[in-house]
Amino acid sequence: MAEISRRYRIGYALARKKQQSFIQLSLIILAGERGIDLIKIETDKPLIEQGPFDCVLHKLYGDDWKRQLADYKDENPNVVIVDSPESIERLHNRISMLQVVSELKIAKSDGDTFGIPKQIVIYDVETLRDNRSWEGLKFPVIAKPLVADGSAKSHKMSLVYSHERLSNLKPPIVLQEFVNHGGVIFKVYVVGEYVKCVKRKSLPDVSEDKLESLGGLLTFSQVSNLASNERIDDKYYKKMRLDDCEMPPQKLISDIARGLREAMKLNLFNFDVIRDTRIGNRYLVIDINYFPGYAKMPSYETVLTDFFRDVLTEKEENLAKNLVAKTGVDRTELTGGGEGEGKMVENTGSDIVGN
Repeated sequence: MAEISRRYRIGYALARKKQQSFIQLSLIILAGERGIDLIKIETDKPLIEQGPFDCVLHKLYGDDWKRQLADYKDENPNVVIVDSPESIERLHNRISMLQVVSELKIAKSDGDTFGIPKQIVIYDVETLRDNRSWEGLKFPVIAKPLVADGSAKSHKMSLVYSHERLSNLKPPIVLQEFVNHGGVIFKVYVVGEYVKCVKRKSLPDVSEDKLESLGGLLTFSQVSNLASNERIDDKYYKKMRLDDCEMPPQKLISDIARGLREAMKLNLFNFDVIRDTRIGNRYLVIDINYFPGYAKMPSYETVLTDFFRDVLTEKEENLAKNLVAKTGVDRTELTGGGEGEGKMVENTGSDIVGN
């Protein structure tokens, strides 16, 4: 891609906690050195009164924010929005979130397969009490709120060891069959075309004989945080050597990431993968999150800055193509530049990344 020919302004609209974790000084400095200024969008002021921005990076929800984004795009048709609110909303429902995984068409490689755990949705108490609703599930199960909007409530989950404890839950919920996975979860970060897989400690395996003695349920917030914040089996983790755990095949992970990015029309997300210990080469996607905690990812500043540059450079190239299509005149001819020396002299067109 061609180099960016001027400074660019990216406005970011993030909740306070997300802003504190993501907008680090190191990211601001690196982006600035590469011609990109990160500018805070004041959420207590109308978006239409702020800017101008070449790109809007956001993780805010609600009808009012969607209207503000639409109005801003109408007024500034050249702005790039990362990502489309309509595409993001698919991840707010834990059923539609994983349905896209089942629809992916990816060629098998070396016998490796992927899918999702068996799961059902329970919308009301009456259905929860009806044994026929969940009789096809094998315990234990993980109970998750149906809505995944990033709130503290949406992260509250339970590992339910027996059907007697289902009465403690409050619908609407998703019941996802727990699959033994060696106490390791793989978190895959996606930033545009960049894919990074890391491994974290997870819930310990549950044996058939142990299941009978456990009973009850365990409440936790995030699977990958359980090992450090809510330990339930210290002996298990002491015996486990995370460093010795084999990573999933990179090609399989990259193919899934590319497929999800194209199907969901999203650029910023991560997905959690486990390896089914019963079938060593079968991998299950258990969760997808929009705009995750990238600051935890190694060299996140470089990865995100490269992504910003790619988005903005692609925008310039599209503008140049549109100009040629409309006028028949190459942009470099208007500026007197030779090949690779064109500078933007016109800023028209419309781009929504992920739409």
